Amino acid sequence: MTSVPEGRHLALARALGPLHVWGLGVGIVLVGEFMGWNFSVAKGGIFGALIACWFAGILYSAVVTLNSELGSSVTSAGAQYAQAKHILGPLAAFNIGLFLVFEYVMLEAADAIVVGQIIHKANPQLNASAFVVLTVAVMSWLNYRGIHASLTFQFVITAIAAASILLLLVGGAFWSSGGGLSIAHMLEAPRGGVSPGSPYGWLGFLAGLQFGMWFYLGIEGTAQVTEECRAPARALPLGTMTGIMTLAILATITWFVGVGLVGWTRLGKSAYPLYDAAQATGRHWLVVVLFAGTVLACLASANGCITDASRAWFAMGRDQFVPRAFGAVHPRYRTPYRAIIFLLPIAISFGYTGLLDQVVTFSIISGLLLYGSLAIMMLRFRRLYPIGAIERGYVSPLHPLPALILLACVATVFVAIYFGYWRNLIAAMSFYLIASIWFVVHRYKFVDRSRLYTMPWPRPREARR
Repeated sequence: MTSVPEGRHLALARALGPLHVWGLGVGIVLVGEFMGWNFSVAKGGIFGALIACWFAGILYSAVVTLNSELGSSVTSAGAQYAQAKHILGPLAAFNIGLFLVFEYVMLEAADAIVVGQIIHKANPQLNASAFVVLTVAVMSWLNYRGIHASLTFQFVITAIAAASILLLLVGGAFWSSGGGLSIAHMLEAPRGGVSPGSPYGWLGFLAGLQFGMWFYLGIEGTAQVTEECRAPARALPLGTMTGIMTLAILATITWFVGVGLVGWTRLGKSAYPLYDAAQATGRHWLVVVLFAGTVLACLASANGCITDASRAWFAMGRDQFVPRAFGAVHPRYRTPYRAIIFLLPIAISFGYTGLLDQVVTFSIISGLLLYGSLAIMMLRFRRLYPIGAIERGYVSPLHPLPALILLACVATVFVAIYFGYWRNLIAAMSFYLIASIWFVVHRYKFVDRSRLYTMPWPRPREARR
C-alpha cells in the first residue's frame, strides 16, 4: 500500500473478491462449530441440539437472502447501518450500528476466551488471560495493516479449520460401528436417568434454540466490506450464498461427531466440544489437528469480527453519530484505524471476564435485534423502491416470505432466551434504550443531515404520492 497524496480524499481500498467475502463470512462463523453450539445440548439434549441447528439454518437462510439484496443495493461501509439510514431513519440507524458493533465485539471476546482456555488446558502453566490479550491485539494489528492481507489470511486459516472438522469425521470412522463414532449408545439413558435425546421435552428444545444460532452467527457481516469489494454486486451474493451452504453442511457434521463421541452431559458444558471429541477418539494426531483447528477458527473469527465491528463504528463516525474522529482512514493502509484501536480495549475487557456463555448471549441478543430490524428494513425497502425502481445486484426470491419467516424465527428465539437468560435480555434492552435516549437528547444535534443520504436513488414511491 502507498500513501495517498496530500489533498486527495481518503477512501477505503477496493481490493476484495468473492473468495474474500466467503472467507470473512465463514471465518467469523466457523468458530461456532468449535464452541458455543453445544450449550443447546445441556438445554434440549441431543435432538434439541439438532433441531436448534436446523432451525437456525432456516433463520440464517432468510438473513442472507435479505442481506444480499440490501447489501448489493447499498454498497457502503457499515452495511445494515448504512441501509437503515436510507430506509428507516437516523435513530434506527444508530441502534443498528450499535447492534453490529456489540454483536461482533462480544463474539470477538468469546473467541479470545476460548483461545486462552484451550491453550491453558494444553499447558496449565500458561496463563489464559494473557492469550486473551494476545489474540485480540495481534488480530487488531493485522486489520490495522490492511484489508486485503487480513482477509487473505482469513481465507487460508478458515479453510484449514474447516478441513479439521472433516478429518475428525474421518478419524472417528463414521462408516464403521466399531469406529467409536456412534450415536446409538448416546441414546441409551442410564438406569433411572433421563433420556439424553430429549431430557426436558419440548420446553428444553425451545430453551436450546438460541445456541443453535452459534452455528451461523455473524455471516451477515459479509455486507460490511461491500465498499471495499472490486465488484460488490457480484462478490457479496456469491460469497455469502456459498458461505451459508458451507456452514449448513459443516454444522450438521459437527453435531454428528460431537454427540457421537462425547457424553451428552460433558458435551453440554464443554468450552471446546470438538477438541473433546478428538480426545475421545484416542488418536493423538487427531487431538493435535483439532487443537490447531480450534485455535485457527477462533483467530479467523476474531479477525473477521474486528473487520466488521470497526467498519460499523467507522461508518457511524463518518456520519457523526459518534465523534467524527472515528471516521478517519489511515493514509497509507487505507483502513479505519482509529475505530480498530478504540474497540481493542473493549473486546479485551469482556474477554478478561472469562464468562463465555454470558458473552455469547449478549452477542446473540444483539444479533437478534439486528435480524428483526433487517426484516423490517426489507419490507419497507420493497415498498419504497419496487423491483425496477433502482439497480439491484441481487433480488431476494419469494418476497415477502423470507422477511416474515425471519421475524417469526427471531420472536421464537427471544422467547427461548427469556427462559434461560432473562436477566441478560433485560440488561441488553436497557442498555440500548439508554443509548437511544443519549442519541436523541445529545448526539443527534451534531449530525449533518444534509450528508446522510449518499445513494443516487430517485424519490421513493411513497414520497411521490
